[in-house]
Amino acid sequence: MTDHMSIGYNKLGLKVGLEIHQQLDTAEKLFCACNPELFKEEPEITFVRRLRPTQSELGQIDPAAYFEFQKGVKILYEANRATSCLVEMDEEPPRNLNPEAVDIALTVALMVNARPADEIHVMRKTVIDGSNTTGFQRTCVVALNGEIQVEDKKIPIQLIALEEDAARKMGEQDSGKTICYRIDRLGIPLIEVTTGPVLFTPQEAEKTALAIGRILRATGKVKRGLGTIRQDLNISIPNGALTEIKGLQELELVSKVVEYEVQRQLNLIKIEEELQKRGVKESALAEGFTDVSKIFEKTQSKVIKKALSEHKKVLAVRLPHFAGLLKTELMPGVRLGTEMADRARFWGRVGGLFHTDEMPAYGITAEEVNQLKKTMKTSDQEAVVFVADTMENATDALKAVVERAKEALKGVPEETRAPNPDGTTRYMRPRPGAARMYPETDVPPIQVTQDYLKQLRTRLPELPEQKMERLTKTHKLNQKLAKQILDSEYAPLFETIVKETKVSPTVVAAVLTETMKSLKREGIPTENISDQQLRELFHLIGIGKTVKEAVSDIITWFARHESATANQAVESLGLGLLSIQELEKLIDQVIKENKALVEKSGEAAFGALMGQVMRKVRGKVDAETVVNTLRKKLKKG
Repeated sequence: MTDHMSIGYNKLGLKVGLEIHQQLDTAEKLFCACNPELFKEEPEITFVRRLRPTQSELGQIDPAAYFEFQKGVKILYEANRATSCLVEMDEEPPRNLNPEAVDIALTVALMVNARPADEIHVMRKTVIDGSNTTGFQRTCVVALNGEIQVEDKKIPIQLIALEEDAARKMGEQDSGKTICYRIDRLGIPLIEVTTGPVLFTPQEAEKTALAIGRILRATGKVKRGLGTIRQDLNISIPNGALTEIKGLQELELVSKVVEYEVQRQLNLIKIEEELQKRGVKESALAEGFTDVSKIFEKTQSKVIKKALSEHKKVLAVRLPHFAGLLKTELMPGVRLGTEMADRARFWGRVGGLFHTDEMPAYGITAEEVNQLKKTMKTSDQEAVVFVADTMENATDALKAVVERAKEALKGVPEETRAPNPDGTTRYMRPRPGAARMYPETDVPPIQVTQDYLKQLRTRLPELPEQKMERLTKTHKLNQKLAKQILDSEYAPLFETIVKETKVSPTVVAAVLTETMKSLKREGIPTENISDQQLRELFHLIGIGKTVKEAVSDIITWFARHESATANQAVESLGLGLLSIQELEKLIDQVIKENKALVEKSGEAAFGALMGQVMRKVRGKVDAETVVNTLRKKLKKG
């Protein structure tokens, strides 16, 4: 696997490991009989909890867990009866592991030549952000030490695990003091596939993620749609730090995220070198916070004005020798000052912060900045960071800023980050410690016998390379379309539609990949469209009730009418087919309107007339029929 930057990345010593989490399409959740679906209506049940970190068996408290607890938040849970029961509410012990989910996980293990465990034991992994009502996530190792071939390289698959998905975050209330979660997603079975840290370029990481995605889809037993597959990336470079990026939903963004993380770490290493040159000592970074509210009594800054009107304070801290460094760009749109602001938001629950590297700005004048520097007794080499909030929040926020400044002296901090839609990332929480796994006593282990594995081996799904061959041979798809279907979440639906309709496989494949993608790019919520609607649409094309030219219009209509049928779409859009007589009448009219052109050019006028006719009949008649009818009419003319 080579690419134009690979030589540079190889020299650099980049290492990436992937953890791919994919929801399984089972009939029930992992530890109960509830429906593994999300609901859209208002919740029928709500309850409130406050989570506390527990000590591990060695008496340690996980730093990530403690971090969440520190925020002092309450959790408001929402549920409905169809998708949650007392197991999700942590009012009843879990049932035994879902055998269907175990089957799927072991099938994947066999497909990647991993060694299944002799016994599957459920463990508890401490989680205290509120996304699990229990304060832990249930997980179990299914198999170890597999491998997959990606182009010319063998990629080790270290681990295949089965775990329960977490509740989904719906938002915050009371300025972040209450976090709202929906527990419909909690307990949906997830398979986790972890590679070794042997991916040495961003492109290699992305190709491997796509290859694993293909294997998972080959089972025909994975959910599809936004949020059903999530990648965690572990990225490190020498002299940098191991950074975990959690919850990336788009496989196509993997290489971008890796590129930006490398850029970020290299820039943080440069900042560390600059700070060393400037002779900054950690002892110089002290938590001496000054109340500078007086300076801003007449300010035009909206944020500060609002805070002071609510009797809040403006607190400031000096960062010796940091002048000019807070505005250093680490990756597009993210500076060292942005990283400090992220920390301040989390630890101090503040909206953001200001610093002198970006002043005057945001309604803060040069005069106020000078006054601030004077009050803080700063030199040209010093930066000042200030925050407007309650005394407690502002103090916590500035403590986090000083902590982040101390970390800058050491280079790259170890942390967990979350992706932004453009591939950049933001601070999420500290890296979890090792003290977060302990046995689950409520779920008995499952024996994995040789007979059971033998049975699974007899019904293994075809591998992606076998499917690729079949798509090109049996369905006569070209390489490009076959690859698109292979990488598409609609692959199983493609097979179903081709089996039950007379529509050309090429047309079905193009609609499910290219048309769906381009509509999504235009902002059409294609995730709202059900398989049933698409099957009905192709059925109508197959029996001649509508034409393939109408597909985009009908799919767009489906996206806004979630439970409607294809017949209703055709009727509502007026896309019923024209009869031959109606078509001929319409063509006669177009020829009449372009009489001069037809007399001058004869049959050569075909192109111009065809465009006009198609504009009038698009979606109501097959293009081939229009071509034949128009040619006949021009010949006669």
